[in-house]
Amino acid sequence: MTADPPQSNPARPAHSGTQSDPRDICVVLPTYNEAENIEPMVSALLRLVPRVRVHVVDDASPDGTGEIADRLAQDNLGRVTVLHRRAKTGLGDAYIAGFRDALASGAELIFEMDADFSHPIAAIGPMVGLSVDHDVVVGSRYVDGGSLDRKWSLTRRLLSWGGNQYARTMTGLKVNDTTAGFKCFRRDALLKVPLDEVRSQGYNFQIEMAMRCQKAGLRVVEYPIHFSERTRGTSKMTPSIAFEALWRILQLRIIVG
Repeated sequence: MTADPPQSNPARPAHSGTQSDPRDICVVLPTYNEAENIEPMVSALLRLVPRVRVHVVDDASPDGTGEIADRLAQDNLGRVTVLHRRAKTGLGDAYIAGFRDALASGAELIFEMDADFSHPIAAIGPMVGLSVDHDVVVGSRYVDGGSLDRKWSLTRRLLSWGGNQYARTMTGLKVNDTTAGFKCFRRDALLKVPLDEVRSQGYNFQIEMAMRCQKAGLRVVEYPIHFSERTRGTSKMTPSIAFEALWRILQLRIIVG
C-alpha cells in the first residue's frame, strides 16, 4: 500500500462524487445497541447523491436495533438489507461478514463507517470521487484539514494520537490514521485482501486491515474529516480496549509481516 502525502485539500477528482455515480455503492454499518441512531443514519445515507445502498450488520442488539433495521429494509426494498448475527463476537467479525455480503451482492464500492454519526456523511461523495484513482480512500483525522471533536479530553486526544504514532512505528504503516473506521474500498482492491486471514477486533481490526492493504500494494489516499462525538447512544470504546490494542500491535507485526 502506498499512502499519498498528507493533504488538506485533495485534488478535486475527475469524478467529484457530487453527481450521480453509476457504480454500485454499498455502505456497511455494524450495529450493537444503536436503536437511537439507526433510523436517522440510514435515512441520511439514502438521501445521498451519489446513490448508495446500506447493509446493516446487527449483532443481536437487545435494544431493538435489528427490528428497526428490518422495518427500514422492508420500507426501502433493494436499498437496505440486514444481516442478523447471533452474537456479538467483535467489530472485526461484523465487518468481515458485511464485506463478504457486499461483495457477493455485486457492490463495486464498499464503505465501512460507524452508525452513530461520528463520521461525516457528507464526506462520502468526495471519497467516492477519489476512489476513481485510488484503491482505498481513508477518512482521516490525522492529515491536514482533519480534526477531532472539541469535546474530547486532552487524555483521549493524546491516547488516540499517540496510539497512531506507536502503530505506525511498530508496523511500518504509511497511512497517518491507522485506526480509521471510515473507509471506501474498490471491489477489486478488497478482493486482494485475504479476509479469511483477518483475526483482529476493535482498533486492531482497522490496523490489521491497513497493514494488509499496504502488503497488497494497494493505492491509498487519506481524505481529511472531522470526527464528531456521538450525541445519542453509548460509546463502545473504553480505555482498557484501547490499551489492549496497543500491546496486540506487536502480534500483528508478526502475523501480517
